[in-house]
Amino acid sequence: MLVVEAKFDGEQLATDPVTHTDQPEFATELAWEIDRKALHQHRLQRTPIKLQCFALDPLSSAKETIGYIVLDLRTAQETKQAPKWYQLLSNKYTKFKSEIQISIALETDTKAPVDSFKAKGAPPRDGKVAASLSGLNPKDIVAVLNEEGGYHQIGPAEYCTDSFIMSVTIAFATQLEQLIPCTMKLPERQPEFFFYYSLLGNDVTNEPFNDLINPNFEPERASVRIRSSVEILRVYLALQSKLQIHLCCGDQSLGSTEIPLTGLLKKGSTEINHHPVTVEGAFTLDPPNRAKQKLAPIPVELAPTVGVSVALQREGVDSQSLIELKTQNEHEPEHSKKRVLTPIKEKTLTEPKSPSMSPVPPHNQSPPTKDDATGSEVESLQYDKDTKQNPKANSSVPASLAQPVTTSNASETASGQKIAVPATSHHFCFSIDLRSIHALEIGFPINCILRYSYPFFGSAAPIMTNPPVEVRKNMEVFLPQSYCAFDFATMPHQLQDTFLRIPLLVELWHKDKMSKDLLLGIARIQLSNILSSEKTRFLGSNGEQCWRQTYSESVPVIAAQGSNNRIVDLSYTMTLEDYGLVKMREIFVSDSSQCVSAVQQKPSSLPPAPCPSEIQTEPRETLEYKAALELEMWKEMQEDIFENQLKQKELAHMQALAEEWKKRDRERESLVKKKVAEYTILEGKLQKTLIDLEKREQQLASAESELQREKKELQSQRERNMQELQDSIRRAKEDCVHQVELERLKIKQLEEDKHRLQQQLTDAENKYKILEKEFQQFKDQQSNKPEMRLQSEINLLTLEKVELERKLESATKSKLHYKQQWGRALKELARLKQREQESQMARLKKQQEELEQMRLRYLAAEEKDTVKTERQELLDIRNELNRLRQQEQKQYQDSREIASGKMDGPHGNALEEGLDDYLTRLIEERDTLMRTGVYNHEDRIISELDRQIREILAKNNASN
Repeated sequence: MLVVEAKFDGEQLATDPVTHTDQPEFATELAWEIDRKALHQHRLQRTPIKLQCFALDPLSSAKETIGYIVLDLRTAQETKQAPKWYQLLSNKYTKFKSEIQISIALETDTKAPVDSFKAKGAPPRDGKVAASLSGLNPKDIVAVLNEEGGYHQIGPAEYCTDSFIMSVTIAFATQLEQLIPCTMKLPERQPEFFFYYSLLGNDVTNEPFNDLINPNFEPERASVRIRSSVEILRVYLALQSKLQIHLCCGDQSLGSTEIPLTGLLKKGSTEINHHPVTVEGAFTLDPPNRAKQKLAPIPVELAPTVGVSVALQREGVDSQSLIELKTQNEHEPEHSKKRVLTPIKEKTLTEPKSPSMSPVPPHNQSPPTKDDATGSEVESLQYDKDTKQNPKANSSVPASLAQPVTTSNASETASGQKIAVPATSHHFCFSIDLRSIHALEIGFPINCILRYSYPFFGSAAPIMTNPPVEVRKNMEVFLPQSYCAFDFATMPHQLQDTFLRIPLLVELWHKDKMSKDLLLGIARIQLSNILSSEKTRFLGSNGEQCWRQTYSESVPVIAAQGSNNRIVDLSYTMTLEDYGLVKMREIFVSDSSQCVSAVQQKPSSLPPAPCPSEIQTEPRETLEYKAALELEMWKEMQEDIFENQLKQKELAHMQALAEEWKKRDRERESLVKKKVAEYTILEGKLQKTLIDLEKREQQLASAESELQREKKELQSQRERNMQELQDSIRRAKEDCVHQVELERLKIKQLEEDKHRLQQQLTDAENKYKILEKEFQQFKDQQSNKPEMRLQSEINLLTLEKVELERKLESATKSKLHYKQQWGRALKELARLKQREQESQMARLKKQQEELEQMRLRYLAAEEKDTVKTERQELLDIRNELNRLRQQEQKQYQDSREIASGKMDGPHGNALEEGLDDYLTRLIEERDTLMRTGVYNHEDRIISELDRQIREILAKNNASN
């Protein structure tokens, strides 16, 4: 089942459950009542309306979320809008796009405001309070029991001025067997059915009945006294508008119907002031959860109905019930008249929750069957006649009828005349010994007793073994007090017929002190097996010839519940002894009032023998002849009586059989009608299913053809794509080969440039070594010449210094220019690389993964070579800078040594000016290198420049 719950402003409303199909229809309006101020506030706060869709399990009442949607309250307008489809969020069925059609709108409520209430607890629209009761809340109108007054008060005490009597009568019921589904299993024992309803909080049930096809129960009226007023009672009936009546079997509801109560007190009507108002008719019973079980509709002529009358009257107004009123109608059919003329039992309900079910008669008072009769045949016939005349009087049957004749000679009360047992009856003694149980199959030990009952032996009381014995697996236990013997009188053919038809059922019970007794299983003992055993002869106590038959066997005990599995094996021995015909002295003769023993006894003393001198009397005048004549006449009379009784009993049995046959025929006819209706519905469903299957087959065929066509199109498209892909791969391979060749040429050219530069570097180093040697020789010569030679050397050195400064300045500028060009070249190179990579990625995205990997490997190799070349160039530049710096340091040291020797000379001022210029040049060079962004204060060349600047500043400070 599907249900939608809507939550807004802390209140939650829900739709009625509907069938879970692919296109369910809810057709439900959910409404909240708020004022305009609250609506405006909700719109400002953008309060959402959340709708959740649930799948509801009708058996376990479990809910499973399918999805939800959130509605914006601001979209609701007072003008009616077309419904919209909203897609479910967090959809459980991910393969489908589930949507729900919703229309949201605002409606202006023009009714006069009653008391403020929330939408969830809003009373029905019909339950409006009259103007005279405007200050009364409909929720406060409830039925309260007044135990002292013996009535129910509805409404406040100041309004309750009138007294009423409300009664419910269940008169008849028909077609109740339609409520029993074919799959339902009724109790094995005779089930009891009854009607149940709740009247002002009182649970009411009628007298149970057993036959659903022909329900025979007395109409019963349940009534309650009410203290209220007409207006309040009208509002209460509008709120409690329906009375539910259930047909139950035990604690299970087989069907229910609803009786509308709103028609009792119509608005503006004054009928109740003059005569009772009633709601009556035959109402259809519906099985529970018909929609959930998807049951087919039942035809009207086979629909189960119940006749109900609900009456409401003022106390003191004379009235007649529905049943009595119907008897006055002369045009009703005969069966209706018979039903309504049944006397009605009155029930007055003053206590809440008081069940009105009549006590069920005990099972041991049920009339015995014809096989249970162990006494006189005439007794059983008389009993059958009494039970036919009064089927309801089972509880008045004397228990002595079920006792065997030979159990006692005491006088006993009976409703009919006792007749002697026929001469064809035999005296039997049947004994059975339940010896042991063994081969336990269940996994836990049991504390068991055996129990059985066979009313044919003369007693319906159960026979039990005692005390309980514990039985475990793989052990045999002998039962205590398991032997029992029965003495009874019956005819041999009746004994044989009973033994063949009715087996002896032995129940296996588990007794536990902590819980109630549990029936584990039942063993079926076929008593007819003893009739086929070998007969042995023995002498009785009086010397007469008797017969004995003995039979022993082991039978399985079958589980009472669940599958027919064997629980344990039972070993038993039974014996049947036949003592022959019953003696006449053992017969009782009774009249209608009392039962007196009529045992014929022989005279204690024989009459004296006549003397020969006496006059010989006639033989017909003797006492012996008269007694024999009287005995013969009595025999003939008893035979006539017995034949008449047998004929009456045969007639009664034939009538019972005929009635039973008619009853069974009606049952079969109703079942056949029910089956035919079910089969007709199933046939319609089957035809509909066949039509659907044909349509589905056509759809599948068309879908298959469409699938074949799409498959061919996909195959051709795949071939085209493969061809294009192969062409792309071929072109990509050619481009790669061409690019590899170009790169190889570039690498070869770079190798040649490398060799040339290496050669130039070697020549420069050799030249530097030669100059170094010449400079060393010059220093040696200068150290050996006089002062004039030194002065000329100073002049030359000054000129060389100026030249070197000019060269250094030009080298510094060229170096700075080179660094700037190098930075721009790096940025341009990075931009070109990025552009090249983007173009290559855009061009190669459509190639296969293999070409992508080849391109990535090629790009990695190219990048590696480029980085390696650039790194080598940077290394060469750094080496050149280090060489120039070392040359300058050497020149600076030489000049410092010369300046230290001539500080006091005329050129001291010129040297100081040279130091200042040198300091300025070092600072400018350091700042220039820092501005390039390539170096920082932690680099070695910057640290060296800072050191030289600090030394020159220190010298200047020392000279000053």
